Amino acid sequence: MLHPVLVIVFLLLSSTSSGARAEQPPPVNYMLHCMGCHLADGSGGPPEVPDVRGEMGRLLSIEGGRAYLVQVPGAAQAPISDAELAGVVNYMLETFNAGTLPRDYAPLTEDEVALWREDWLPDVAAVREKLMARLRDATKRSQTRETLERVIHERNDIEAEPRTSLE
Repeated sequence: MLHPVLVIVFLLLSSTSSGARAEQPPPVNYMLHCMGCHLADGSGGPPEVPDVRGEMGRLLSIEGGRAYLVQVPGAAQAPISDAELAGVVNYMLETFNAGTLPRDYAPLTEDEVALWREDWLPDVAAVREKLMARLRDATKRSQTRETLERVIHERNDIEAEPRTSLE
């Protein structure tokens, strides 16, 4: 007996009569092109296959992170259109990374994917390590800024308090 998921995949892949491939919704594209390595819940198999839960959202806040998401070979070389790749990456961001998306999050566009996808990364590990170092530095700067803002706020609160005379 065939496994139900295999039957669904077969039906999806054979659903066009002319040989042209119909576009699939992002969850189906995730299942067909990403889930084999990153698993149904995005947990992957670190360190070889990154856990995409939370990490992808944080990458959006650093230079190069947005492009990286479509330049990794599994994404860049997936047999789907630029619009579908934008859709599946946005699905992963919004499904597995909702809590780490930057405040100014904007979904990837088909035009961005078309621009970056051609420059896929032959050495993903090296690029990923550089991005993770940038992310660590950005996190440290953010924590330092938050600490300074808190100290300044506390100091202003103290200075604003009325002073009483000891006389």
